[in-house]
Amino acid sequence: MTTMMNPMAPSAAPAGVGGVMRHTCRVPMRDGVHLATDVYLPAGHTGPLPVLLERTPYGKDEPTRRERTAANPAPLRRGEVAERFAREGYAVAVQDCRGRFDSEGQFTKYLGEAHDGADTMAWIVAQPWCNGSVGTYGLSYAAHTQTALASQRPAGLKAMFLECGGFANAYRGGIRHGGAFELKQAVWALRNARSGSNSLSDAARQALDQADIGEWFLRLPWTRGDSPLQWAPEYEDYLFGQWERGSFDDHWRQPELYAAGHYGAFEGVAVMLMCGWWDPYAQTTTDNYLGLSQRGQGDVRMVLGPWTHGERSVPYAGDVDFGRDAVLDGTLAPDYVHMRLAWFNHWLRGQPLPEGQDDAVRYFRMGGGSGRRTPQGRLDHGGAWRSAARWPVPATTLVPWYLAPGGLLSQSVPQAEAQAGFCFDPARPVPTVGGSVTSGEPLMVAGAYDQRTHDGLFGAQAPFGPLAGRDDVLVFQTPPLDSDVEITGPVTIALWVSSTAPDTDFTAKLIDQYPPSEDYPEGYAMNLTDGILRCRYRDSWEQPGLMAPGEVVEITIEPMPTSNLFRRGHRIRLDISSSNFPRFDVNPNTGAPEGSAGPRVVAFNTVHMGPGRASCVVLPMQPMASAEESPAR
Repeated sequence: MTTMMNPMAPSAAPAGVGGVMRHTCRVPMRDGVHLATDVYLPAGHTGPLPVLLERTPYGKDEPTRRERTAANPAPLRRGEVAERFAREGYAVAVQDCRGRFDSEGQFTKYLGEAHDGADTMAWIVAQPWCNGSVGTYGLSYAAHTQTALASQRPAGLKAMFLECGGFANAYRGGIRHGGAFELKQAVWALRNARSGSNSLSDAARQALDQADIGEWFLRLPWTRGDSPLQWAPEYEDYLFGQWERGSFDDHWRQPELYAAGHYGAFEGVAVMLMCGWWDPYAQTTTDNYLGLSQRGQGDVRMVLGPWTHGERSVPYAGDVDFGRDAVLDGTLAPDYVHMRLAWFNHWLRGQPLPEGQDDAVRYFRMGGGSGRRTPQGRLDHGGAWRSAARWPVPATTLVPWYLAPGGLLSQSVPQAEAQAGFCFDPARPVPTVGGSVTSGEPLMVAGAYDQRTHDGLFGAQAPFGPLAGRDDVLVFQTPPLDSDVEITGPVTIALWVSSTAPDTDFTAKLIDQYPPSEDYPEGYAMNLTDGILRCRYRDSWEQPGLMAPGEVVEITIEPMPTSNLFRRGHRIRLDISSSNFPRFDVNPNTGAPEGSAGPRVVAFNTVHMGPGRASCVVLPMQPMASAEESPAR
């Protein structure tokens, strides 16, 4: 076995577990840095094998809570997953990213993964245990590393399984969104500098362990050297580098951050894309599907479930339950391991895909449940799986619903000009209540929730209550629906706005408003999707421009895609405000450079409505499957 590992000999003696042999190798990169890589081979195998590769910053043999099943919620180690694949006749390589855990070098989040991935692929295909066919897998960062290496056209890459990641455009979603900075990046940096960094002193690690992220967030904005990452300079440096780069430039066009600029390199590679509606990479997932499928770059499939980040084996997201069918296990495949095996067995071994796993698009249409409180205390929203030949799904009709005076949402344009406004105080931002979040704990959690504050919600202040009751939240909603309305696909909000500030933000949140019931006497405002737009980028991501006070401009907000059935008796609701903290950084309303500290001012922000300024939300309407009316819930 040792000679098989040349040109790099293993750094540890082979270990055998359940008919699988594991070797740890030091794989050389082009700059001389070596990356720690565990290679798993079936014991007693003869001849070369197809290979599966995962590249991760989270520890090549650490437990991962995303690797679990409905039957066994105990998380598996990455090595245990690799052993399962190896027992099915694959060689498997699991690698620590540069500067993380046992690998050499300096870690700069996301950057450098293209070359490191390509060098690792070249090393793999040169090994005698590789038959020349390689598949890659991984979630989140380990999905980003896949698209990064694919951009380099590595020899041997045949199939990929991307879950919750693989940046189509990190500037538009994942690092920034609508020009605003996603503060999950700051939480992630602190958490991962504490664990897995190979360059920290004991004193620095102790200081990081003692840093209270909540207290630090209440002190925002930070400066270099005065942040919770001051004891981990390489992490602080890359974080501020992301934060301060507000305009879309060549930095954001690097292959690790911009798969959309490199889709041509994916030619001949089969790609499975999987994500959840309450995941910050839902837009990346649909963008990658569109970009790859429209170019005909190999076979592309997509699965979209009612999940938060990687939580595919539970029937709920946040405080809302979608029923047993929402779980991947037993619905889409026996479990997640079997689903990936079926994909790789097809593309690396020529075996047929199981029935139900060969659809171009599988998505979970939420809604249709009883509306009661489950025994676990969650709203029973329900839902069902759907299949489609493409995305957006056929028969989609984009229908504008117009904002109107009196907080009305209507399919008719208001006959007269009108406006609604509010004071936006950056010192008093609207708290984040669920949504498409990851890596935000303990400050923010993902999923669907009743849109109200409570004691313990970060940033919330007494008196607690519905977000709709705040004086800086505008609510527009339909009357109770006369019949069911189903939407599936991208949602767009077009607003005509003005402000007393030279720059400000506008946020939009789409809500399924339940009527009052025995279980929910005040109704239930279930968030579906939301987004933000920093006004300086209203006309161009590359060349931002400030506003003149009082100038009326048109802006577009692009939330994550979604799929939902609004039942008869419910209302379609749209909330407009100017902050969503701590999900996004708070605009100081001054036009100051991104990521800089300085004064903050109160702005009066206005939404305009009427024939010449028809602010609206454009919903991807679907034809109803049955003409029969559903009972009100």
